[in-house]
Amino acid sequence: MNEKTLILLKPDAVERNLIGKILSEYERNGLTINDMKYMTASKEITETHYAEHKGKPFFNRLVCYLTRSPIVAVVVAGDNAVSRVRALNGTTNPADSGDNTIRALYGISLSENTVHSSDSVESAKRERAIWFN
Repeated sequence: MNEKTLILLKPDAVERNLIGKILSEYERNGLTINDMKYMTASKEITETHYAEHKGKPFFNRLVCYLTRSPIVAVVVAGDNAVSRVRALNGTTNPADSGDNTIRALYGISLSENTVHSSDSVESAKRERAIWFN
Protein backbone atom coordinates (compact mmCIF):
# COMPACT_ATOMS: atom_id res chain seq x y z
CA MET A 1 0.00 0.00 0.00
CA ASN A 2 1.60 3.27 -1.15
CA GLU A 3 1.14 5.89 1.55
CA LYS A 4 2.64 9.17 2.66
CA THR A 5 3.93 10.09 6.09
CA LEU A 6 5.50 13.07 7.79
CA ILE A 7 8.99 13.22 9.26
CA LEU A 8 10.46 16.12 11.19
CA LEU A 9 14.22 16.39 11.46
CA LYS A 10 14.38 18.14 14.79
CA PRO A 11 16.70 20.99 15.83
CA ASP A 12 19.41 18.73 17.22
CA ALA A 13 19.69 16.95 13.84
CA VAL A 14 19.86 20.20 11.87
CA GLU A 15 22.32 21.81 14.31
CA ARG A 16 24.66 18.82 13.94
CA ASN A 17 24.48 18.83 10.11
CA LEU A 18 22.78 15.43 9.90
CA ILE A 19 20.11 16.29 7.30
CA GLY A 20 21.76 14.46 4.40
CA LYS A 21 22.76 11.42 6.44
CA ILE A 22 19.25 10.97 7.83
CA LEU A 23 17.39 11.58 4.56
CA SER A 24 19.67 9.13 2.76
CA GLU A 25 18.57 6.38 5.18
CA TYR A 26 14.94 6.79 4.14
CA GLU A 27 15.88 6.82 0.45
CA ARG A 28 18.26 3.87 0.86
CA ASN A 29 15.31 1.93 2.28
CA GLY A 30 13.11 2.54 -0.75
CA LEU A 31 11.13 5.57 0.41
CA THR A 32 10.68 8.61 -1.82
CA ILE A 33 10.88 12.22 -0.69
CA ASN A 34 7.71 13.96 -1.96
CA ASP A 35 8.04 17.34 -0.27
CA MET A 36 10.52 19.06 2.02
CA LYS A 37 10.67 22.33 3.88
CA TYR A 38 13.55 23.89 5.86
CA MET A 39 12.02 26.23 8.42
CA THR A 40 11.93 27.51 11.95
CA ALA A 41 8.78 26.12 13.54
CA SER A 42 6.44 28.64 15.10
CA LYS A 43 5.11 28.15 18.61
CA GLU A 44 1.57 27.98 17.19
CA ILE A 45 2.34 25.22 14.67
CA THR A 46 4.34 23.25 17.22
CA GLU A 47 1.56 23.46 19.82
CA THR A 48 -0.97 22.34 17.20
CA HIS A 49 1.25 19.45 16.15
CA TYR A 50 1.75 18.24 19.74
CA ALA A 51 -1.77 19.14 20.97
CA GLU A 52 -2.33 15.67 22.49
CA HIS A 53 0.51 16.38 24.93
CA LYS A 54 -0.83 19.75 26.13
CA GLY A 55 -0.96 19.81 29.92
CA LYS A 56 1.70 17.13 30.34
CA PRO A 57 4.83 18.08 32.32
CA PHE A 58 7.12 17.93 29.27
CA PHE A 59 4.89 19.92 26.88
CA ASN A 60 6.53 23.34 27.31
CA ARG A 61 10.05 21.86 27.04
CA LEU A 62 8.99 20.06 23.86
CA VAL A 63 7.66 23.28 22.32
CA CYS A 64 10.82 25.20 23.30
CA TYR A 65 13.01 22.46 21.85
CA LEU A 66 11.23 22.28 18.50
CA THR A 67 11.19 26.06 18.08
CA ARG A 68 14.78 26.80 19.20
CA SER A 69 16.34 26.54 15.73
CA PRO A 70 15.47 25.32 12.22
CA ILE A 71 13.93 21.95 11.45
CA VAL A 72 13.28 20.08 8.22
CA ALA A 73 9.74 18.87 7.58
CA VAL A 74 9.62 16.03 5.06
CA VAL A 75 6.86 14.05 3.39
CA VAL A 76 7.99 10.60 2.30
CA ALA A 77 6.04 8.04 0.33
CA GLY A 78 6.23 4.33 -0.22
CA ASP A 79 4.60 1.03 0.56
CA ASN A 80 3.62 1.04 4.23
CA ALA A 81 5.58 4.26 4.72
CA VAL A 82 4.27 4.95 8.24
CA SER A 83 5.38 1.65 9.72
CA ARG A 84 8.62 1.53 7.73
CA VAL A 85 9.67 5.02 8.83
CA ARG A 86 8.87 4.24 12.45
CA ALA A 87 10.98 1.08 12.27
CA LEU A 88 13.87 3.01 10.69
CA ASN A 89 13.62 5.71 13.38
CA GLY A 90 13.61 3.36 16.36
CA THR A 91 11.94 3.96 19.71
CA THR A 92 11.46 7.39 21.24
CA ASN A 93 14.35 6.86 23.65
CA PRO A 94 17.58 6.48 21.64
CA ALA A 95 19.08 4.36 24.43
CA ASP A 96 16.33 1.77 23.87
CA SER A 97 16.37 1.88 20.06
CA GLY A 98 17.61 -1.02 18.02
CA ASP A 99 21.06 -1.02 16.47
CA ASN A 100 21.43 1.11 13.34
CA THR A 101 18.12 2.94 13.79
CA ILE A 102 18.25 6.68 13.22
CA ARG A 103 17.68 7.44 16.89
CA ALA A 104 20.29 4.91 18.07
CA LEU A 105 22.82 6.37 15.65
CA TYR A 106 22.08 10.07 16.07
CA GLY A 107 19.73 10.67 19.01
CA ILE A 108 21.14 12.49 22.00
CA SER A 109 18.52 11.74 24.64
CA LEU A 110 14.85 11.02 25.22
CA SER A 111 14.07 14.74 24.82
CA GLU A 112 16.50 15.34 21.91
CA ASN A 113 15.80 12.28 19.81
CA THR A 114 16.56 13.74 16.37
CA VAL A 115 13.41 12.81 14.41
CA HIS A 116 9.64 12.71 14.66
CA SER A 117 7.40 10.56 12.49
CA SER A 118 3.67 10.09 12.28
CA ASP A 119 2.36 7.10 14.24
CA SER A 120 -0.57 6.22 11.95
CA VAL A 121 -1.99 6.97 8.52
CA GLU A 122 -4.56 9.27 10.18
CA SER A 123 -1.87 11.15 12.12
CA ALA A 124 0.19 11.45 8.95
CA LYS A 125 -2.70 13.18 7.15
CA ARG A 126 -3.30 15.54 10.09
CA GLU A 127 0.39 16.35 10.52
CA ARG A 128 1.02 16.90 6.80
CA ALA A 129 -1.83 19.41 6.81
CA ILE A 130 -0.20 21.27 9.73
CA TRP A 131 3.29 21.51 8.22
CA PHE A 132 2.37 21.67 4.51
CA ASN A 133 -0.90 23.64 4.59
